[in-house]
Amino acid sequence: MSVKLLIADDHEVVRSGLVSLLVNSDIEVVAVAASGEEAVRLAREHKPDVALLDIRMGNGDGLTALEQIHRELPDTRVVMLSAYDNPTYMARAHAMGASDYLLKGTGREQLLATIHAVMAHNEPSAHGELHRVAGTMATRKKTDDDEASLTQRETQVLRHLALGLSNKEIGKSLSISVETVKEHVQHLLRKIGVNDRTQAAVWAVRKGIV
Repeated sequence: MSVKLLIADDHEVVRSGLVSLLVNSDIEVVAVAASGEEAVRLAREHKPDVALLDIRMGNGDGLTALEQIHRELPDTRVVMLSAYDNPTYMARAHAMGASDYLLKGTGREQLLATIHAVMAHNEPSAHGELHRVAGTMATRKKTDDDEASLTQRETQVLRHLALGLSNKEIGKSLSISVETVKEHVQHLLRKIGVNDRTQAAVWAVRKGIV
């Protein structure tokens, strides 16, 4: 039995490439959309098993489409597709109900394996990127319930960090040295009880800081 798939991306070359990758597989592309709004409309019409959504699209982005599809069509599994290896996007996608998250440039075998994994309710799978943050999202509840007392500057650094900026970029944005940024990062990681920047980004998303 084939898997019905909806593809949404605002670049025609990406849409065509994904369709080509799935030729001669058990994945049937039932609809192709160029925007988030069109993705939601076509999902309502075709009720796909899986929707593969670009995370950044004009005229209704992928996260907005994810939220609507997850709410209206709970049986449709949603996999986000992005050029951005950004923990904030991953955390938001996870929080909104995405089954997995793939980076553009993913090969055919990884794409097929991810779709099959989410169909089997084995998500996030080892083939996608969401497993990197899912464990953190599930295990940070105790820390999230605690009130970490961050200074205004630490909160600013955390917001920038969660958006995927490097220490150099954060320093330039806030007009402080890279060394000072590093100190703030070390302090805030300790305060919120996480081990790395990805976990900090997840924490920031859960707390509504970004």
